[in-house]
Amino acid sequence: MDYDEVVMGRRSIRGYKKEPVPKDLIREIVQMAGRAPSSMNTQPWHFHVVTGEPLDRIREGNTERNMAGVPASREIRQHGRYEGVHRDRQKHIAVQLFDSMGITWGDKERRQDWVLRGFRQFDAPVSIVVTFDKDLENNDIAIFDCGAVTNALVNAAWSRGLGAVINGQGIMQSPVVREYAGIPEDQIIMSCVAMGFPDDSFSANAVVSTRRDVDDVVNFVGFD
Repeated sequence: MDYDEVVMGRRSIRGYKKEPVPKDLIREIVQMAGRAPSSMNTQPWHFHVVTGEPLDRIREGNTERNMAGVPASREIRQHGRYEGVHRDRQKHIAVQLFDSMGITWGDKERRQDWVLRGFRQFDAPVSIVVTFDKDLENNDIAIFDCGAVTNALVNAAWSRGLGAVINGQGIMQSPVVREYAGIPEDQIIMSCVAMGFPDDSFSANAVVSTRRDVDDVVNFVGFD
């Protein structure tokens, strides 16, 4: 694919084939993502690529603790509930996804099942947990840089035939993730990316989220 095809064609994938992803392919994707820009070339990121039984343990522990009412323990600052136009956009993509799956707003059982899928990282065969060095804990630029490399990661995956979705729900219980992914104490867990070969029969995978118009987001200064 060329760059335009990747950027304009990429979608968040929430349904995956059970087919395992070759380790060499993940290495290639991570190598590509590592070309992302960072402040003064600091490259603060680390990737913990998890599959098989360790990933199953993370899914199980994350789901059980969340369902038992254990408070979320994300290691970066959280925004809380979105409001206003941000809440509207959040609801709009939810409507798109639920419509694609035939889930009505009154169908509590299927809506709950969707939440549980998120806790399980949508049953993807691979999870890439993105972390950064703890000595940069109060450095928002490091988080910004990790966002850049995560964007590069999902685009690189798409260019190689893999789907992905950035999925904070899947790592809400950080102690579980840290234990089974073997994450050292000198790193902070930022987010994770669920990844695998897309299941084309999963209807939500066809959803293309809407984007704001250029005139709504840009302010041109000094142009004729």
